[in-house]
Amino acid sequence: MPYLTIPGESPIQLYYRDSGGEGRPIVLIHGWPLSSEAWAEQIPDLERSGHRVIAYDRRGFGKSAKTPDGYDYDTLAADLDQFMTQLDLRDAVLVGFSMGGGEVARYVGRYGEDRLAGVVFAAAITPALCVTPDNPDGAMGIEGFMDLRQQCRADRDAFVPTFMTWFFSNPSELAVTQQQFQDALAIGAQGSDTALQDCIVAWAADFREDVKKIGVPTLVIHGNADNNVPFEASGARMPDMIPGAQLVEIDHGPHGINVSHAGEFNAALLSFLMTL
Repeated sequence: MPYLTIPGESPIQLYYRDSGGEGRPIVLIHGWPLSSEAWAEQIPDLERSGHRVIAYDRRGFGKSAKTPDGYDYDTLAADLDQFMTQLDLRDAVLVGFSMGGGEVARYVGRYGEDRLAGVVFAAAITPALCVTPDNPDGAMGIEGFMDLRQQCRADRDAFVPTFMTWFFSNPSELAVTQQQFQDALAIGAQGSDTALQDCIVAWAADFREDVKKIGVPTLVIHGNADNNVPFEASGARMPDMIPGAQLVEIDHGPHGINVSHAGEFNAALLSFLMTL
C-alpha cells in the first residue's frame, strides 16, 4: 500500500491510492468520518475517462496515521500541499467533499493555484457554516459545533450512526441501501476518537477570504435536501463569491450525494472536467 510521509518533528504517514497514468490528476478529498474508500462510486468512472485519480485518507482517518493533533485547516491544507508537491501534481483538479471542501479552499488561500486547472466543492462546508455577527447566513452558532463534538465524545457508538442517518436522508427517508449505509459505518469506524471530535469543531472555520482567491474554473455540486450542510448556508452562497462558478443543485439530494445520486454526481463532475 502506498504511503506518503508528511515531514516535521514527528513525521507521519498518510495512505493514498493513485491510478497513475498520463491523464489530468484528479485529487479526491473525503468527508467526515470517512476515508478514500468513500469515493468508490466515482473512481472507476474517472479512471475510465482517462484521468489520473489520487485519493488519500486524511490524518486520523482510514489507513492514515492516527495523530494526536493537527485537525485544524491550516495543518490539513499543509498535508494536501505535501501531496501536490511530493507527487508533483500539475494541471490538477481538487475535489473536496463536505469537510474536504475546507481543505480545497484553504489550500488555494495559502498555496495558490499554480498547480490547479480547477476545483470542485461537493456538499462542502464552504464558505462559512458558523453563524457570527458578520456571517448571519451560516448554519449554526459555535455552540452547536461544540455540542456535536460533546455528543461524539460522550458516546461515539451512538453519535456516528445517528449522524450518518442524517448524512444519507433527504430529509427524513434514507436515500441509500442498507448495505451502503453499513459500508459507510464500517469506513467511519477506522477513524480515531481525536480526529472525529476535533474535526467537528474545525467545521466552524471561516473560508470566505480563501474562497475569494479562487480564480480557476469551479464546480459547486450540492443536494437541496442536505441535513448536515444545509444548501442555503453553503453551496447556494458560493457562486456569489466565485465569479463564473457553475452550480449543480441535486434535487432531493441528501448530504451523501456521491453515493445516493452517484449517476447525477458523476455526470456533473465529468461534464465539468471536459470543459477544462
